[in-house]
Amino acid sequence: MALLVAGAMFMEILDATIMAPAIPAIADTFGVAPVDVNVAVSCYLLTAAVLIPASGWMADRFGIRPVFLTAVVVFTVASLGCALSTSLGMLVAMRVLQGVGGAMMVPVGRLAVLRFSAKADLVRAIALLTWPALTAPVVAPVLGGAIATLGSWRWIFLVNVPVGIVGLALAFKLIRGGPSPTPRPLDWKGLLLVGAGIAAALVALEHIRVSGTDWTFVGVGLVAAVILLGGALWHLRRAASPLVRLSVLRVRSLRITVSGGSLYRLVITAVPFLLPLMFQLEFGWSAFTAGLMVAALFLGNLTIKPLTTPLMRRFGIKRVLLVNAILSVGWFGVLALLEPGTPVVVIAAVLYVSGALRSIGFTAYNSLAFADVDGDELTHANTLNATVQELGAGLGIAVAALLLTVTTSYSWTFLALGGLMALTLVETLRLPGDAASHVTGRR
Repeated sequence: MALLVAGAMFMEILDATIMAPAIPAIADTFGVAPVDVNVAVSCYLLTAAVLIPASGWMADRFGIRPVFLTAVVVFTVASLGCALSTSLGMLVAMRVLQGVGGAMMVPVGRLAVLRFSAKADLVRAIALLTWPALTAPVVAPVLGGAIATLGSWRWIFLVNVPVGIVGLALAFKLIRGGPSPTPRPLDWKGLLLVGAGIAAALVALEHIRVSGTDWTFVGVGLVAAVILLGGALWHLRRAASPLVRLSVLRVRSLRITVSGGSLYRLVITAVPFLLPLMFQLEFGWSAFTAGLMVAALFLGNLTIKPLTTPLMRRFGIKRVLLVNAILSVGWFGVLALLEPGTPVVVIAAVLYVSGALRSIGFTAYNSLAFADVDGDELTHANTLNATVQELGAGLGIAVAALLLTVTTSYSWTFLALGGLMALTLVETLRLPGDAASHVTGRR
């Protein structure tokens, strides 16, 4: 089940960014300006982010299995629709539909794994569920560029169809979970406030550019987001049947993951965004060469993965997070030293280690998140964590663009990100030494 959901997560996250290299080709097909095609990228991200908070209610109301199966069908059919699009309007509509499927598919699939995994197996299951979030954003630019260059941009979406069909067949066999015997009513007010707040935040953040940012638009959007999300918090704390039960944050391990883990996600999301820009604009490399070099991050993610669980079992999650954060802060200093004259082998080695560190930290945070959450609260904890992580990823790119604009230097931007990474140590130090030991199996 964990492998199946990981595959679904990889497909969904990949589709969020794989379109970017193919934008010129899509614009040429539809006879529009490349900038106009950006709406097909942003509408997908926006739809998925806004609907994620409703995923927990959907799982309770209709059951994990029916919702996941429906989400896979919707995502697959929408992918086919994207490939067959005859206009930009049709492509945008299909991308919105894809976002609907993705918003239900990933959080509900994760909930299935969390609910039906024994605590002793949770670390292994989480390790499988974390690699898509780490590798898909790195692989997407290379894969999207290769498909758009060697074939047609339509294949970017067509490859999802056979994968979706196989996934659906496996889901019928593997996914479990019926509706709750006493489903709660949908908190419409909470959904509208949370959805509108997330939408305002993401739209504002999406308009932060390395150069040429409309700061008035961004400022108005962020103020609106703060007001809406503040209203959402006020409502969720008082509603009889809230969309997301904020009381789950009394669980310390979850609370630290939501705060420190989201900051960690923000920082590591910024790196794959900055590196291709640096390699192309400062080092003078081609887009393809830059993409291949960034793939070293993927190799680091992948090859360290078998060691993440043994590390947590041997040393405990707290110690792993502390050492990983300290090493990561230092490694941002190493990234800041890279320059056009640095040997390619050295750059690849630096990125490989960076990828390994981000994989260890991300897996540890995700293993910690649900270690002490059980029963009915698991749905609310999963929904809250998924929503905050989505916002963290969106903030990562915006913060990277903002830092690069302010510092006008990639080196100083990496150092600033290292400073943000150091802040995660504050929360980690508050963890007890035996945090999540019943999950990791540490004695």
